[in-house]
Amino acid sequence: MCRDSFTALFFTINMAKAKDNIQLQTMEQEDLRERAVVVAVIRDGQPVEQVEEFLGELEFLAETADIVTVRRFTQRLPQPSSRIYVGPGKLEEIAAYCEENEIDVVIFDDELSPSQTRNIEKEMPCRVIDRTRLILDIFMSRARTAYAKTQVQLAQYEYLLPRLAGMWTHLERQRGGTGTRGGAGEREIETDRRIVRNRISKLKEELTKIDRQMAVQRSNRGSMVRVALVGYTNVGKSTLMNLVSKSEVFAENKLFATLDTTVRKVVFDNLPFLLSDTVGFIRKLPTQLIESFKSTLDEVREADLLVHVVDISHPNFEEQIDVVKQTLREIGAGDKPVYLVFNKIDAYTYEKKDEDDLTPATKRNMSLEDMKKSWIAKANTPCIFISAVERMNIDKLRSDLYGMVREIHAGRYPFNNFLY
Repeated sequence: MCRDSFTALFFTINMAKAKDNIQLQTMEQEDLRERAVVVAVIRDGQPVEQVEEFLGELEFLAETADIVTVRRFTQRLPQPSSRIYVGPGKLEEIAAYCEENEIDVVIFDDELSPSQTRNIEKEMPCRVIDRTRLILDIFMSRARTAYAKTQVQLAQYEYLLPRLAGMWTHLERQRGGTGTRGGAGEREIETDRRIVRNRISKLKEELTKIDRQMAVQRSNRGSMVRVALVGYTNVGKSTLMNLVSKSEVFAENKLFATLDTTVRKVVFDNLPFLLSDTVGFIRKLPTQLIESFKSTLDEVREADLLVHVVDISHPNFEEQIDVVKQTLREIGAGDKPVYLVFNKIDAYTYEKKDEDDLTPATKRNMSLEDMKKSWIAKANTPCIFISAVERMNIDKLRSDLYGMVREIHAGRYPFNNFLY
């Protein structure tokens, strides 16, 4: 065997060893991650496919929190049980599976009431969390600035306060005697409630102070036209922000990669405007977070134009559009002019219909061109189809944005139109 052959063989063996080591390290890392099962109720009249899509999103949330999902549990009920969310038999089945397979956490797709959580925890051999708690944990891990951390901490404490009772059911009265607060004694839960309420008050004071500072910052920007990127989480807003503003905003293929609002000055053909990237919305976004992020969402409320970014490759993108519209209405920005940007056309896939198939076209078997025609015909707002990653149709996007910003600017400064 010649020297070159030995070299090639040696290289191949080393590559195989390296591959095995990488696989082993990956397996070891996965072993260290928490293992979870996810649970959802299929309500009467609700398609099973929709619930499966919702659980897929819940699993993506879990993955973002570094949790491995190993199984899904669903049960069809008119409404979730007010006592244990699912039926008694299903709860026993989930508990048995968790004990047998050493599951670390059970994640429910809805927000559980304090009593539901307590009742379920009595039956489970592992930790129990709901969708709201999972999202709050993700927000806490994703918060980069002191402001974002303060916002999330406030939401966490407000979520925690009504649930303290379940955490201290094992404690007896710990204080008593003459001169002590409460006279006959005070349970530790009452002490903790007071601590949490004081912490909530302090955090609200801190946020109020920061809100005033941010309001001053916004007022100092003058009267430049403001454009805000909005949309469901993980649709590519930050990638588009980087592309349009030529900046380096943190972007990652995970949910809630961006929590802090980023504002950049952009200039198209001597026409300046402000472009902001905001936190992504999601189905069943916890009300505590909406309240805590009010100041962050002021960038959306005060914007002159909303660029609604949509992931057209997502099978449920139309429902995501509705979620964003509903959230915009809830924060008082539902009447803003909107530019609809369908992103990720490079990842769009569909099931091609047979030529002799006469059934009506659906979003699952509609080609991209047919989808474009459908949305252009029915959309009440301007829309465009792009790929931010592949930079497809970006020049048209820039041209459209320039035209819209110029129109707003012309209405605000009618005597400066000759400049553009």
